[in-house]
Amino acid sequence: MNQPPSPPPDSSRADTLIEYPCRFPIKVMGAKAEGFVHAVTLVAREFDPDFDAASIELRESKGGNYLGVTITINATSREQLDELYRTLSTHPMVKVVL
Repeated sequence: MNQPPSPPPDSSRADTLIEYPCRFPIKVMGAKAEGFVHAVTLVAREFDPDFDAASIELRESKGGNYLGVTITINATSREQLDELYRTLSTHPMVKVVL
């Protein structure tokens, strides 16, 4: 007896893994340069107007040349997170977004 083929993976399934709204941490890494934290804060506020800069966590690289900035935003949708990641990833001061 033949079984019906499995349905294709549902790309919307990823949306169900996160329940919105929620607090969502994002790590942004870049060169340790003046204005880097401020630039990341401005982008965070574009996507979360209530973003609290006091919640930012900083971690310097071992050599002191790079800075990890963890922002925790109020995520309201997958589209918001995707656009935030895109905006941060294309910022000239940002090297990596996790």
